[in-house]
Amino acid sequence: MTTTEIELPEQEEQDLYEHLRLIVDKGQSLLRIDKFLMHRVENASRNRIQNAIEQGNVLVNDKGIKASYKVKPLDVISVVLPHPPRDTEVYPENIPINIVYEDDDVLIVNKEPGMVVHPGYNNYTGTLVNALVFHFQQLPTLPGNDGRPGLVHRIDKDTSGLLLISKNERSMTYLARQFFDHTITRKYLALVWGDIEQDGTVTGYIGRSHNDRRVMSIYDDPEKGKWAVTHYKVLERLHYVTLIECQLETGRTHQIRAHMKHIGHPLFSDAIYGGDKVLKGTVFNKYKQFVDNCFQIMPRQALHAQTLGFVHPSTKKPMNFEAPLPQDFEMVLDKWRRYVKSDMSHNI
Repeated sequence: MTTTEIELPEQEEQDLYEHLRLIVDKGQSLLRIDKFLMHRVENASRNRIQNAIEQGNVLVNDKGIKASYKVKPLDVISVVLPHPPRDTEVYPENIPINIVYEDDDVLIVNKEPGMVVHPGYNNYTGTLVNALVFHFQQLPTLPGNDGRPGLVHRIDKDTSGLLLISKNERSMTYLARQFFDHTITRKYLALVWGDIEQDGTVTGYIGRSHNDRRVMSIYDDPEKGKWAVTHYKVLERLHYVTLIECQLETGRTHQIRAHMKHIGHPLFSDAIYGGDKVLKGTVFNKYKQFVDNCFQIMPRQALHAQTLGFVHPSTKKPMNFEAPLPQDFEMVLDKWRRYVKSDMSHNI
């Protein structure tokens, strides 16, 4: 006898609208549905998911379930709510964008820091996608990626640098496959707290923190997140901070930011991951004032998507692009270089 199935009242079924639908992978091990959905529903706590399950808003194979239900391979999970999904149409807006390269298949954009990439909660206008829809009439959308036309990957609002956009369905599919296979080259420049002595690699399962849903944490347990790999290389040591190059093998939410925090080197000026205060250095007021000045110049995480490499969907030839550091990042680096130089001259 199964105790996990609950029949929904008929009138509720008629009034419910599907907001999310996913099919469980063939290789999925048995896992409580509330835990399973925590890693797949954006900005949802376990408590919120449990409440939704209790109210009959989560269906498995078109039937209501309890929070103790364990998902099985190929289960069809639906999240249904009594109101229709928000209009996913993206409205065009005449926002200038920095186009690095364009042909019939692809578009490379150098995104300014502070620009949200696609519409979402609290940011339905003024995004890069609103600008793209204005400049290019027809952009393809991946299945399950409504409201994000042309996008095959994303970068955070306060991260600057290169983004690859598809202009037709064929190139969308071709490029999405390269991201899935991890054959895309993506290198970022990051300024991190502390003196990193040698190159290295950070790995772990990235999932949302139990304490703060905005923050991603690193776990040893595959049930708590998605596998992520970041390789980093030291470029320049500046006493209390280090300029590094990070190469992504996977592309998870906040991957570099979470990985560097995990190894004790949060990104400089990264408020969410604790990099927006003095973490290394002297106790002198003059030094603290210097760091505060740097924070004012760059009130965002010091992260820039500098290099992007991929195989072109039509020519099948490799293409590589580089974006120079934006002004705020360059200014902060120069300040640190001058500080180190003056500090060394005082100690001679």
